[in-house]
Amino acid sequence: MELFDRQLHVHRRNRVAATPQTYDFLLKRAAEDICERLEAILRDFPLALNLGAHHGIVSRALRAANVKIVISADSSPLLLAQCEVPRVLCDEEFLPFRDGSIDLVVSALALQFVNDLPGALIQIRRALKPDGLFMATLAGGQTLFELREALLTAEEEIEGGASPRVLPFADVRECGGLLQRAGFALPVADSEMVKVTYKSLVDLMRDLRGMGATNILKARTRRPLKRATLARAAKVYSEKFAAKGGRIEATFELITLTGWAPDESQPKPLRPGSAHARLADALGAEELPAGEKVPIPRRGGAD
Repeated sequence: MELFDRQLHVHRRNRVAATPQTYDFLLKRAAEDICERLEAILRDFPLALNLGAHHGIVSRALRAANVKIVISADSSPLLLAQCEVPRVLCDEEFLPFRDGSIDLVVSALALQFVNDLPGALIQIRRALKPDGLFMATLAGGQTLFELREALLTAEEEIEGGASPRVLPFADVRECGGLLQRAGFALPVADSEMVKVTYKSLVDLMRDLRGMGATNILKARTRRPLKRATLARAAKVYSEKFAAKGGRIEATFELITLTGWAPDESQPKPLRPGSAHARLADALGAEELPAGEKVPIPRRGGAD
């Protein structure tokens, strides 16, 4: 089932390509985090793919971190034109790369907009060389929960019903399972909550438009938001999610996925029963046969 209108997504990202640097604070954070994680890995990655490259901020950070060749790939031609070569115009759901050809694939805040995330992950794993690394940051399920609640409340009150206006995002536990299903070895998924304050709901929505991250759900309503509904949503938001100084708070959950293309050189779990040392010895405890009751020491007092 296709949740997102991918053509509309490309259109809106092309529309904001003139001023992407004004709204790229989350991308900068993702780029810094990806590079910090790569620094902790004692390996070189000669050829990297930046999937969903936006205007090239992550590609430039990778080159500064001594990755020799970085291919920027994006579905928006106007954003991609701002990236350094080599670059590839492609949909993140349909990768044109040969199996086993890339050392490192990174993606920052792009994969949450694909319709078939499991399929995209499988394609990424296939494109990686054996023991190649995949690392991605994407928006998690707690992202903009305040905006979702304020809009739902206002629409129900003013219009007698609500339509989906904030995109659904994946849960961190689901993402870890998707890595395993896609065949990645040593999969890890973790998340971080980023809190951002705004002067008003209008300012938050302006930032989302500037990111090209507005509603692209196929099931979205085509009716524009009524002024009365927007005003009520702003009031609900300010009452429930107020920050200091009369501002409002918005949450962005950033999920980081890490996985490796399988290879024989990677560590593997031991076969059950193959240990050479007893756990009881390591813990300094007495080992009892299965089923035997553990004696509980009595404390002072009556029986």
